[in-house]
Amino acid sequence: MTIPPLTLVLGGARSGKSRHAERLVEATPAPWTYIATAQAFDAEMRERIALHRDRRGTGWRTVDAPLDLAAAISAAPPGGAVLVDCLTLWLTNVMLADRDVGAESERLTAVCREAPGPLVLVGNEVGLGIVPDNALARRFRDAAGRLHQDLAAAADRVVFMVAGLPMQVK
Repeated sequence: MTIPPLTLVLGGARSGKSRHAERLVEATPAPWTYIATAQAFDAEMRERIALHRDRRGTGWRTVDAPLDLAAAISAAPPGGAVLVDCLTLWLTNVMLADRDVGAESERLTAVCREAPGPLVLVGNEVGLGIVPDNALARRFRDAAGRLHQDLAAAADRVVFMVAGLPMQVK
């Protein structure tokens, strides 16, 4: 099976987006690259990361890229499918590191357009709820919305996950 050059998979928490993205990538020839953006700052997050790794099984090469996601995508083996999980954790890392969110997002979007093989991006849709009550959360929500819009415009396919069901948006 072939997948388009750039796929964006969005959805809420526990919507099935990671599993769906993994299935898309696993439908292509192995080996596959999983670029992880999470950082294990506590026991609960370490457990989440371990569950994701165990679920993936063989055929996957994991690259940790909590901040320099663009470089990790550029360094992926040519032609092999790459899964990035997840954009919103990466955005959190960028914001907490006091990096220029706009510049980092533009750089990421440009690299995604030129990825060396099929690329599947996973992100949490955070804009469907109420307006957050603090400035940092509002800034994050707005930055995530802009990032997702830019990547959706560049993507060949966009999927929105609801209760484990993929809805093709583009």
